[in-house]
Amino acid sequence: MARKNYSEEFRRAAVDLYESTPGATVRGIAEDLGIVRGTLRQWLEAFGTGKKTAADGTLTSSPLQPKPAVSSPAGPVDESPQHKVARLESRVRELEVENTKLASEREILQKAAKYFAGETRW
Repeated sequence: MARKNYSEEFRRAAVDLYESTPGATVRGIAEDLGIVRGTLRQWLEAFGTGKKTAADGTLTSSPLQPKPAVSSPAGPVDESPQHKVARLESRVRELEVENTKLASEREILQKAAKYFAGETRW
């Protein structure tokens, strides 16, 4: 069997679909997308947030990923003002990158929703 190459956009969309679909299973999402379960699990490890939408619609932690370690937002007590500014500027850059990523994922999902909405006319 030939090895398939999937775009990062498709991988991230598949992960988001799993995490945002209430009550979804890896098996179900993988079958819907025509991919192997192990492949989807690898994508979840690489791109997943560790959050999952439960069947009742509440947000829970994903059973597939360990809970991430909580880092302290405050720096050391004896931190100089220059180090604090540098640390906070770094954190702002991280958040801006994450915000950009979420905006692009949202756009992908909107395009996918439009595509699949047009495909449901059987």
